[in-house]
Amino acid sequence: MTDTTVQRASGRGIWGWMLFDWAAQPFFTVVTTFIFGPYFVSRMAADPAQGQAAWGYGIAAAGLAIAVLSPVLGSIADQTGPRKPWIGFFAAIQIVSLCLLWFAAPGSSLWLAVLFFSLASVAAEFSIVFNDSMMPRLMPASEIGRISNVAWGLGYLGGMIALILVVGFMAGSPETGKTLLGLDPLFGLDPKLGEDARATGPLSALWYLVFVLPMFLFTPDAAKGIAIGPAVRAGLAELKSTIAEARRRGAIFRFLIARMLYQDGVNALLALGGAFAAAMFSWSITEIGVFGIILNVVAVFGCLAAARLDTVLGSKKVVMTALVLLMVATVGIVSTGPGYTLFGLWQLPGEDSGGLFGTPAEKAYIAFGLLIGLAFGPVQASSRSYMARSVTAEEAGRYFGIYALAGRATSFAAPFLVATVTAASGSARLGMAAIILFLGAGMWILAGTPYPANRPRE
Repeated sequence: MTDTTVQRASGRGIWGWMLFDWAAQPFFTVVTTFIFGPYFVSRMAADPAQGQAAWGYGIAAAGLAIAVLSPVLGSIADQTGPRKPWIGFFAAIQIVSLCLLWFAAPGSSLWLAVLFFSLASVAAEFSIVFNDSMMPRLMPASEIGRISNVAWGLGYLGGMIALILVVGFMAGSPETGKTLLGLDPLFGLDPKLGEDARATGPLSALWYLVFVLPMFLFTPDAAKGIAIGPAVRAGLAELKSTIAEARRRGAIFRFLIARMLYQDGVNALLALGGAFAAAMFSWSITEIGVFGIILNVVAVFGCLAAARLDTVLGSKKVVMTALVLLMVATVGIVSTGPGYTLFGLWQLPGEDSGGLFGTPAEKAYIAFGLLIGLAFGPVQASSRSYMARSVTAEEAGRYFGIYALAGRATSFAAPFLVATVTAASGSARLGMAAIILFLGAGMWILAGTPYPANRPRE
């Protein structure tokens, strides 16, 4: 059913579409994973276990909202036609919510900060639904895997640059007050008040506002459809039929179930991995930021390699390989602690050599983190191209809404389980181990799924 007759958009149109990932990624990199999230868990909360539990519940709440509404919005968008007005609407919500994170000072309400973060997460994910659904109209199927991975790599490059800005010019050491480059923090940001971490919200908002503009200016959109009122009614009716249709299209349904499970694990790993490391090793924002930069450098090269492999081998093999790497990495990070790795089978010297990542255990954690860096871009970019190759341009909106549902339908489950196990046991390590179950179950189902998901079983 894949449409192979789509006329390629102009170079400016394709680049405008790809720059959406560049614009969107700093929110996930500096706010969710490496700077604000770890600050929330390790410094804003009274203790790390309480912080990880609150952060996990916030991610779960956002995931539930995304799961319920994404397919509805995707179906409505197919009826109204253009995607850009929807992206613009949710961009406004995301930008305002991110700016409000500035007020998340130590001692202020945890749940208010979680609310602002959750609103930004929901708006970001809804915008991604509409941006992804534009893809089958912009390029022929033969180019989808390459362009999807290159766009994802651009996103990680943007996230890396944003991280460099934070750790090099904004985040000061609580002891010295200087940034990684030995400078005074820009704008007089006080690290003792968490201002360097809190500033990542407004920074991500400004970055998104500036770099999403090429998509609005140059990327072609669908023709206008029906008015919003009838579109809502038609979209809701279409959603019901689409879900029933997806169940009859067994290969697509199987792929969606597989992605639902493994994406839950990926989401939880990305959202909680940096905070887990910060709490275990008492990393400062500088160390977390450098860790994030290392992962993003590796991620850029991982996506560029996957862009070629996706074209040569297909999306499925790229996703399966990435899932193996993520499971090995997750086992590695939960098995590592001060003075040991591999659950204590490998004892490491405890002496701190000074400087960044001074203990052998921290270096072991970074080694496992490199596997995450290699895999977490390709697993998502090639999943996107897997889906785009399996549907036509005309049905892309509603199916990418279902695709978002599959990525979020139970996305509250992994962070909820991590948060609950952490809260019940008082051990962040036991909580993080739950992620392995989601990655493994998704990979097992995907192994028996045809590729593309409109062909008979392999």
